Amino acid sequence: MALLPVEEAHARLMALFQPVTPEDIPLAKAGGRVLASDVVAARAQPPVAISAMDGYALRGADLAPGTRLSLLGSAAAGRRFEGSVGQGEAVRIFTGAPVPAGADTVLIQEDAEAGEGWVAPKPGHDTDTNIRPAGGDFPVGARITAPRRLSPADLALIAAMGADPVRVYRRPVIALLMTGDELVMPGEAPGPEQVVASNAFGLKAMLEAVGAEVRILPIARDTVESLDLGFSLASGADLLVTIGGASVGDLDLVRPAATARGLNLEFHRIAMRPGKPLMAGRIGDAAFVGLPGNPVSALVTGRIFLVPAIERMLGLAGEPPARTPGRLDTPVGANGPRMHFMRARVESGADGWRVSVFDRQDSSLLSVLSESNALLVRPSGEPAREMNAPVEFIWL
Repeated sequence: MALLPVEEAHARLMALFQPVTPEDIPLAKAGGRVLASDVVAARAQPPVAISAMDGYALRGADLAPGTRLSLLGSAAAGRRFEGSVGQGEAVRIFTGAPVPAGADTVLIQEDAEAGEGWVAPKPGHDTDTNIRPAGGDFPVGARITAPRRLSPADLALIAAMGADPVRVYRRPVIALLMTGDELVMPGEAPGPEQVVASNAFGLKAMLEAVGAEVRILPIARDTVESLDLGFSLASGADLLVTIGGASVGDLDLVRPAATARGLNLEFHRIAMRPGKPLMAGRIGDAAFVGLPGNPVSALVTGRIFLVPAIERMLGLAGEPPARTPGRLDTPVGANGPRMHFMRARVESGADGWRVSVFDRQDSSLLSVLSESNALLVRPSGEPAREMNAPVEFIWL
């Protein structure tokens, strides 16, 4: 059976997901969440014309050389001057204070001479009005459109618009099920032929960073009964991710166990290195993804496929990871028939990003992945590339 191209696998995987339900949360807890409904400003910012500087509010027509203006009083932020400014008059004003009626200019204090009850402009004074008009930042009805991952600046803007709480997509619930008789959890004492389970911890951090709620389930052993119990513990999750047991060996039991649970398989095995055994489908109301068990394979396929899946559930586009152009700092040999995501180190150079590929690319080498900050993308069948050749990479 031909292996599914990576691009087609991504498209078919994204079709398994729809946005999760929204929820209303306090604005103070909305940082990094994805907006589910537009926010509409209930008031303008600023609501009235305000002074942009400390100085004197007056009529611009009164700024002729030699003019001396009578001081009527003062205005501060949150405390307006109640009267109006007429010809030959001024009001002491501070930054953020409402501009008094009749005034159309603020003479900054550095450009003014003042005495008891009077103020006069200095020669060569600033000619700007130094007034922020009502609605100059945004008017009533201004809109922040959903979906949008909320940045600190977005939260400040929403607060200024007067909106609290805000409606965001709830965090998708992801269940991670590691499989294999050889696994023990960190902190346990492994036997001489056992290994410490690692994949779920990297995936948990990866998926929580983009907005998921992740549960690590107890390790499932290499029996259909143990896997079935693991599937039961994933009840209520939006996505069940198994790790290991996804290939076609005698002890690769994830597909049979999932099939017994009613798996509607979308695809199995893709033209990707590392990560060929990837499978995906649906089991009841939950999406299902079976990742390979090799540590690098699990984390690379998580970056390529699961991160966009989380974004898709959060109402975002779920696009493939963006590719950034760079140039090779090390030559690479010809690529085989599968798209290869090679562990690499990317640093800034005089001519842009420089990509150094690690010599060791075995899918079991977590130490190499830990040293990497990017994945060099090698199309299937790509010929050997020399140093300085243009390439594309994905940030890790």
